[in-house]
Amino acid sequence: MTDATASPPTAPPAVLHERRGAAFWITINRPDKRNALNAGVVAGLRAGLARAHADAEVRVIVVTGAGDRAFCAGADLQPGQSFSFDLSQPNSDYADLLREATNATLPIIARVNGACMAGGMGLLCMADLAVAADSAIFGLPEVKIGLFPMQVLSLLHRLVAPRLVREWSLAGEPFEAAEALAAGLLNHVVPTAELDAKTDWLVARLADKSPTAIRRGKYALRAIDAMSFDEAIRYTESQIALMAMTEDAREGRAAFNEKRKPLWTGR
Repeated sequence: MTDATASPPTAPPAVLHERRGAAFWITINRPDKRNALNAGVVAGLRAGLARAHADAEVRVIVVTGAGDRAFCAGADLQPGQSFSFDLSQPNSDYADLLREATNATLPIIARVNGACMAGGMGLLCMADLAVAADSAIFGLPEVKIGLFPMQVLSLLHRLVAPRLVREWSLAGEPFEAAEALAAGLLNHVVPTAELDAKTDWLVARLADKSPTAIRRGKYALRAIDAMSFDEAIRYTESQIALMAMTEDAREGRAAFNEKRKPLWTGR
């Protein structure tokens, strides 16, 4: 006999958060929907960024998708699942996600394990570094459903040559990982079986560096993005003077002269 008072099974979280050593993994957990974006996914991604930055032991964030079919196939277009826009608000949740990632002071690695389409391309572009399986497929197919990759363009146009951005967004046709690598959209492409090892390799290359240098460096990269050369050189000459007074900079110089590994405090 069925227990009428039993609680229904709890749905799995849309996004998984996991500390793996110095890395904080944020995994979109909708493999049956090709890790498509909906309100829960966007909220989970934003919460993951916040949790990672609140943990003093985290050095790197990894963003990926569950399973092996898709990194993120874009917005979930099923009724009741796609993005809803509250036109009384000046910002959308997805745009706020891209803002928060762009202003992050921890480095973000995109681990592209499968299809990366539409809004998924925005997640790729918001990362500092990206490694993809050679079987991954990319694309901006919004024009096929009467839309355009508006928010993605705000990041994509800074990474890829204008002619390619126009071809991808106007034609809406998919392209392979090799083309994405050649265009500068990716740092590395590896066989699927080597994706985890390459991701771990990237994490290790970042995690043993000065947290202070990376934090202040990312802040500076963001700041000079909108500056002229004259503005940027004035800003950066003051920044290097400030950085030289940090604990990490003093420790780095001492470790160099003493021929030992530095012990970073992140201060």
